[in-house]
Amino acid sequence: MVYELLRFAHVIGACVLLGTGAGIAFFMVISNRSQDPVLIAHVSGIVVLADTVFTATAAILQPVTGYFLTREAGWPLFEGWVFVSLILYVVVGLFWLPVVWIQIRLRRLAQEAALAGAALPDDYHRLYRIWFACGFPAFAAVLAIIWLMLTRPDLSSWI
Repeated sequence: MVYELLRFAHVIGACVLLGTGAGIAFFMVISNRSQDPVLIAHVSGIVVLADTVFTATAAILQPVTGYFLTREAGWPLFEGWVFVSLILYVVVGLFWLPVVWIQIRLRRLAQEAALAGAALPDDYHRLYRIWFACGFPAFAAVLAIIWLMLTRPDLSSWI
């Protein structure tokens, strides 16, 4: 019973990370296409809130449920697919943490442009390109982790 509850919590956390990440990316990209500072300020405010409430919570709980799940199942933490998943999780974090800061900065720049009735500044566009580029490796790593969790391949000949 404990294993099933941990597995359920872990899968829900993975769904939240994948779903929130995809949703945030979609809404940021679509609002950015408008080039409307008022719309972008509003949407990026919601994105920052969603990242704080959903993504951060799931990101903290995933390693906790994962640790207890590996203990319950008897999987070694530093071997095979579990170890590769942990490395990929660190990769996701290395891209996600700067993205959170960038989203906050994008929101602030859009708010300032909206209040001034001005176009988005060059800083906004530069940061947006970085934000956009960071999404690809992070999203790919999340997909790879989910694949590893589902298939649990034998990686002993790879590592």
